[in-house]
Amino acid sequence: MTQYTVTGMSCASCQAHVEKAVSKVPGVKAVSVSLLTNSMGVEGTADSAAVIAAVEKAGYGASLREESAKSSERSASARLRAEEEALKDHTTPKLVRRLEYSVFFLAVLMYITMGHNMWGWPLPAFLSHNHLGLALTQMLLAAAVMIINKDFFTSGFKSLFHGAPNMDALVALGSSVSFGWSIYIFYRMTALVTHGTANMDLMPLYHNQLYFESAAMIPALITVGKTLESLSKGRTTDALKNLMKMAPKTASVERNSQTVTVGIDEVKSGDIFVVKPGEAIPVDGVIVEGSTAVDESALTGESIPVDKSSGDVVSAATINQSGFIRARATRVGEDTTFSQIVQMVSDAAATKAPIAKIADKVSGIFVPAVIVVAAVVLAGWLLTGHPLAVSLEHAITVLVISCPCALGLATPVAIMVGNGMGAKNGILFKTSEALENTGRIQIVALDKTGTITAGKPEVTDVLPAAGRTEDDLLSLAYALEMQSEHPLARAVVAEAEKRHLQPEKVHDFKALSGNGLTASIGNTIVHGGSGSYIGSIAAIPGDLQKKADALAEQGRTPLFFEQDGRLAGIIAVADVIKPDSAQAIRELQKMGIETVMLTGDNERTARAIGRQAGVNRIIAGVLPDGKEAVIRELQKRGKVAMVGDGINDAPALTRADIGIAIGAGTDVAIDSADVVLMNSKLTDVSGAVRLSRATIRNIHENLFWAFAYNALLIPMAAGLYPGIHLNPMWGAAAMALSSFTVCMNALRLNLAKVHDAAHDRLMKKKALPETEKAETVTTAVNAVNGNPAACPVPVRTEAKTKAASSDTGMAAASPNDRQAAGRTETETVLVGGMMCENCERHVMNALKSVDGIVSVKADHKTGKAIVTYTSKPDETAMKQAIEDADYEYEGVQA
Repeated sequence: MTQYTVTGMSCASCQAHVEKAVSKVPGVKAVSVSLLTNSMGVEGTADSAAVIAAVEKAGYGASLREESAKSSERSASARLRAEEEALKDHTTPKLVRRLEYSVFFLAVLMYITMGHNMWGWPLPAFLSHNHLGLALTQMLLAAAVMIINKDFFTSGFKSLFHGAPNMDALVALGSSVSFGWSIYIFYRMTALVTHGTANMDLMPLYHNQLYFESAAMIPALITVGKTLESLSKGRTTDALKNLMKMAPKTASVERNSQTVTVGIDEVKSGDIFVVKPGEAIPVDGVIVEGSTAVDESALTGESIPVDKSSGDVVSAATINQSGFIRARATRVGEDTTFSQIVQMVSDAAATKAPIAKIADKVSGIFVPAVIVVAAVVLAGWLLTGHPLAVSLEHAITVLVISCPCALGLATPVAIMVGNGMGAKNGILFKTSEALENTGRIQIVALDKTGTITAGKPEVTDVLPAAGRTEDDLLSLAYALEMQSEHPLARAVVAEAEKRHLQPEKVHDFKALSGNGLTASIGNTIVHGGSGSYIGSIAAIPGDLQKKADALAEQGRTPLFFEQDGRLAGIIAVADVIKPDSAQAIRELQKMGIETVMLTGDNERTARAIGRQAGVNRIIAGVLPDGKEAVIRELQKRGKVAMVGDGINDAPALTRADIGIAIGAGTDVAIDSADVVLMNSKLTDVSGAVRLSRATIRNIHENLFWAFAYNALLIPMAAGLYPGIHLNPMWGAAAMALSSFTVCMNALRLNLAKVHDAAHDRLMKKKALPETEKAETVTTAVNAVNGNPAACPVPVRTEAKTKAASSDTGMAAASPNDRQAAGRTETETVLVGGMMCENCERHVMNALKSVDGIVSVKADHKTGKAIVTYTSKPDETAMKQAIEDADYEYEGVQA
């Protein structure tokens, strides 16, 4: 996407006109204009000169932003500086100066028109009772204010001449008509003088028909509103600007046995850098020496520092708080986690939420409609026999009180603040659409390993045999298991080290495939392994066997150990549930969202974890590619969010209405998701839903205010309410207030408590009754058949491949769904015309519609799309799908 800076826009009508003009340029596939940041993103092959020419022809200015896609070779820090410069508030200082000068001249003008005329305040002798002198002075003062605020008139009349009137046109028309009418009255007053003193008694009557104060007050009050609006709009980008300020500028790198300070762009992957206490970590890396506590709040929102030691990962822009560390750079430049976060937040701010289209459509026709209404009001008052002065006053008030600005700002200011709040709390929405739709999900599907559980086996129970202690048993197991690389062995080793136990020396170590381990310790032989294997070597007491069976029923894996023919005891290991998982699932259910756990694990383990977590439904025995098919079936019942962290979750994350990736997950999962949880906490899922709902609620409030304001005040300005009369000055004040109100309401989102569940509300319709909790265990077969309650009692899943190929189990499934739970293949399709991440998404969505294809991963940099399929897709169908999406099909890579 090529980025442009657009100048001269003042309201949502301007935004709509620019989008309409650019969309007509040959080669433009999509265009998004942001009134909030005065930026424009253009997708397609159109020449930038043609795009700029189209904007200028529409009456606005445009220039290519330095950080556009064409300057991708620039350093990450240079692009960051350019982005930061683009977000700087250059408008407010100019508006403040305009306002100061306007207030000075307006104050003098109001002293004359209101202070002297209404309340008898004194004036110099040469003006006292000098009606012509007073009128001339008012005209000069009003002209001064109008010249100071000439931008309204140049922009407004230019838009009128281009046939696309904007908000400035309303201001310019209202002020100019007031000024023009007043000049006409002024000449009528001078005519009285030429006709002699007989008519001089009419002079005060004419003087009362002057509207110079309105001509000056209208642009001055709109400038007040613009200044307040600009200040509040500037605050909506604070989160992004604060993020950018955290970017490190230099790094201390070891070069030729010396530590030298270099610019951040000079750090290369593999360099050793040092960080002293209190310094920011310059790039992503792995600690090779030292230990410390790191403040990661800039990335995760977590205020508590995280302990780090040798081997741990550190991220750019986090703060080293206590110790001196040496680390090896792993990600530099734009590849650092920090740079990617800034890019995500920036990209999300540049996109447009679907709800914004409502305001865009209205704003595009609003200003012309207001001009027509003002003309009708003028004609109506004249036809009912009222004087031209009265009729003009009502028409002018209609012009200046109508405010499309509030409509245009209703959505983008709320989206910007919502994205900023998300980033502050470690919740990154990649697009505005993701922020809007997250709050509308009805079903959340959760991966088990690494999402609900920690993804790292831990020792849960230590059961020594008679005559042994827990430490005795753990020491024996430690000595044996430390020789193994198995994940369960590492869990035993970690527990022993946590208890500061010392292992004995072993020799003759052997790993017995499918059974366990054996070694000699001193003069004894030690074995460890499954119950059946150890049971063939040593007798297992009945009470310990029952405890082992109970542990297995809870989803834990019992490891048996014996020494010299006698059972030493049992150690249970399990992938334990994360501390916040159950709370997160309760919060989602309280919001009326159905929770589903997807796992490839066996039914017994799935049931145990599901009951601890409290999910509504468990789907066990799902092959990696089968998750995408399950999501497709769940979508028949409502909007689905998929939460995952692994490569095997990527197809499901892409297929879901909202893909949510755990920040500690794989890059593939993060790339496939719409929302990234940097904290890797499951409670951030409910936090994301809560923030999305608060943002949408705020947008609805803003849109309601904008529509209600115009619906109530335009008739009032037209004089349709008996006994109520508004003059143009009050209309201008109300107009300024409306935009300011919308911006301030959006800023209330900064007070939103993302993790406070106290005010959570149910959705209008729940997917499942609240009483259904973790009692429905479904195999992958039933899941893809769309039968949620096919197995109300546990179903044994002996082998995933066997279940997936069962003739009876798959009888009702479609060919694609039947194979989605089985074997898949991939091929690479060459696609021309992809230029950005949005292009990738369009290509992926296009190819997913082809029969047989279950997932797609596109890359605009290589021009390739990797297609995963269960049945060979038709090449003609793929070609047609790609071309329908306006891209070029270049064949299948051999």
